[in-house]
Parts: sequence; structure tokens; C-alpha cells
Amino acid sequence: MSLTDLVDVTVRKPEHLTVVGLGYLGATHAICMAKLGHRVVGVDVDADKVDALRRGILPFHEPGLQELLVEQLAEGRVSFTTNFDVAAEFGDVQFVCVGTPQKDGTDAADLSYVEQAFDVLAAGINRRVLIVGKSTVPVGTAELLAERVAQRSRPGIAVEVAWNPEFLREGFAVDDTLHPDRLVFGVASDWAQQRLSEVFAPVLAVGTPVIVTDLATAQLVKVAANAFLATKISFINAMAEVCEAVGADVELLATALGHDARIGSRFLEPGLGFGGGCLPKDIRAFAHRAEELGVGASVAFLREVDDINRRRRVRMVDVIRELADGDLDGKRIAALGAAFKPDSDDVRDAPALEVAWMLSLEGAHVRVYDPEATANARRICPDLDYVSSAAEALEGADVVALLTEWREFIDADPDELGRHVAQRRIVDGRNALDAERYRGAGWVHRGLGRPEAAELPELAATVV
Repeated sequence: MSLTDLVDVTVRKPEHLTVVGLGYLGATHAICMAKLGHRVVGVDVDADKVDALRRGILPFHEPGLQELLVEQLAEGRVSFTTNFDVAAEFGDVQFVCVGTPQKDGTDAADLSYVEQAFDVLAAGINRRVLIVGKSTVPVGTAELLAERVAQRSRPGIAVEVAWNPEFLREGFAVDDTLHPDRLVFGVASDWAQQRLSEVFAPVLAVGTPVIVTDLATAQLVKVAANAFLATKISFINAMAEVCEAVGADVELLATALGHDARIGSRFLEPGLGFGGGCLPKDIRAFAHRAEELGVGASVAFLREVDDINRRRRVRMVDVIRELADGDLDGKRIAALGAAFKPDSDDVRDAPALEVAWMLSLEGAHVRVYDPEATANARRICPDLDYVSSAAEALEGADVVALLTEWREFIDADPDELGRHVAQRRIVDGRNALDAERYRGAGWVHRGLGRPEAAELPELAATVV
């Protein structure tokens, strides 16, 4: 039985849900909860964003979500508003999905948006309601928010706080919401657990594991998961630094390590490193919170994880400079990619965009092309030269830099690309290209953590 079929079987009476915050997380959650059969009202202070969603226009790029938005609007199961009083009165379960960016001048998380959301909901709720945090917050935040809610709720109104962390991957958010690999319910009562079980009944009905925890553990699950993933990425990039020093191949090293079942190959992908709106700021906030709690030494390694990740961007510029005859001033560089990952238009803390900017600071003429992220990139780095196609970016280039591994770039024909450039020289910042195919087409190919020319090709060819 499919998940779509289970909607009609399991959700006999649709829940009324409120989703506060209509950014990446909130809009995705609201639309997908409607897909599960619930009645959903999404609320945000940004009138332009709300207007776009009402008209069926997704304000960011996420595969499959645009179509789902149009479908659920037509079904009448999701609506959007800027009126927080209406939103507070609507939902029996209310999800808070606002951002927790890094606070200016510190590594701490800025909790002001979360606090404001809980305060407004608490003041407007007129019956027993469950407020569920989904935002990524430092451990201890939910308990403090529960106290704030108790202080601000109307007399005689019982409002309870729970935590249900999200584990969305940009580019896969719809599937991660409708078919998660696990659900975590951080609750303080059986009633809260029951309410969350009713909301996620169609997901639970197909056998999705659920872990019921206290509030503190639920908050730690998300930051601990991000810390682990960031550590795994930075570990293999640290090995790339060693490989570059001794002439070894980090790709073959990663393949060999990945065959160990204790290690696994996922996220063991050397290259330019991680970015986006989650991993970088979350590991910094985690380390900061641990220091506040007096256990900073336990996660001190996360500072080095962050440093390794930052060094990859500098190393990318170094390799591009080497390929540009040691001097970037006046050189034409084709920057393929601006988003922090493919299938996303997110440029927050994007390694690709920072590399392009660093190249321009050294006097290079950088042309940037990204299939989806150009508008967002232009808002952050307006002085770069953005173009509308890969061919335009490549025209007359002295060096090509692959910065985001969009399928369009990976599948491109090296011979066709070579017709546009001045020099067939490419730096693969994601180790995503077929190096031998490019070298066979006359390109000088460099990857991060890989030897300049292929060695032991017969041995490499046997790796599966």
C-alpha cells in the first residue's frame, strides 16, 4: 500500500495544523502535512512570501515541492496568512519552523525568532494545544520555551511544548518528510506523544521507526547528527590534505574506507567541503552551547572540523591559481556553480560562492553560472559577473572551476566544453568528473586530494 493510499485509511478526521515560519523548513512541512490529509495554515511575517505561496509559487527551489504546492492549494488543504491570531486559533497542533541563524559577533544561535513565535502563539491560543518545535536549537531551549509559554498563556489554558526535529536534505526534502528514515518525538507527557502520533499516523503506518525521548534528547539528536556528518566530511578532506602532500589519491582512499561496514561510504566524499544554512552554523552553535554548559572540551574537535572545512575553500583557490600559471590577476575563470549543493538555490555559507569571490579579490575575471541559484547569489555577491549558461561562462576561460556538482556539469561533453575555453584546464572541486575522460579530451584536470596525472589506471579501473 502506498503512502498516498494510507492517507485515506489512517487520517479519518483531518487534524488542524498551524505551521509558523514559511522558509525552507516551514513551507516544506506545511505542504507535506497537507499531502498527508491534514488541514494546514501556514503563517509568516513576510507578506511577499505568503502572497507567492497563495498563488502557487514556491519562493525557493526544491524538486517536487512546487507541484505538491499547486496540488494541495487546489485540494483546499493548505492556506497561508500573515495573521498570527488566525493561525494561533486554527491549529490543534502548531509547528514552529522559524530560523535560528548564527548570532552576529558570536558562534551562538540567534533564538529571537523562535522566542517570538512561541510568545505570539501562547498569547493567542484559546484551548488546549500542543506547540511543537522543529527548529534546530541549543539543548535546553525547549525547556525555557515551555516556561515562557506557561507565563504567557491565557489563564486556565493548558499549552504544552514538544520537540520534533527535522532531518531534511535540500534536494530531497519532500521524500525526507513523507518517507523519513525515523521520527523523533521529544515529549513531556503521554498526551503530547499521542497528538504527534495522530499527526504522523500515515508515516508511522508504513513502519517508520519512532524514537520517543525527553525534550533534551530530542534537541540533541539534530545537532549531534549534523556534528557527526560534518566530522565525516571534514575527516576525508583532512585525508585529502595528506594525500596532496604525498601524491596519494583521496578518491581511492575513500573508496577503500567506505567498504568497511563500520565506516560506510556515505558523506565520505572529498572535495570543497560543506556549506548551507545548517551544518556550518549548527556545529558552531553546538560547540558554543557545550562551552556554556561546562563541557566544551567534549566537542572541542568541532572547531577543527570547522577549520578543515574552511581550508578547503582556500585550497581550491590555490589549485586554480597554480593552474593559471601562478597568477590570477587578469585571468578569466569560469565558475560552474554557486549553490552550496546541487538541486538547491541555497547560497548560505556556500563554498562555491566564496571561492568565486576570493578569486575575484585576486584580480581574476570570474564568470559565474548556476542553474538555479543566480538570483540568490547576486544578492549576496552583486559584484561578480553572472551569466545565463555554462557556455557563456566558459567563453575564453583560462581555467574552469567546477564548484557545485550539478548534473548538467557532470554530464557535459569535455570536447564540447573545450570549444569555448581559451585553455583546456579544469579544477574539479567536487571530484565529480571523470578525470580520464577529460584528460583524453586534452584537458589538464586537477582534483582536490588527487594526483595531477592518473597513476595505476588498471588498478583504479577495478574499483567498484
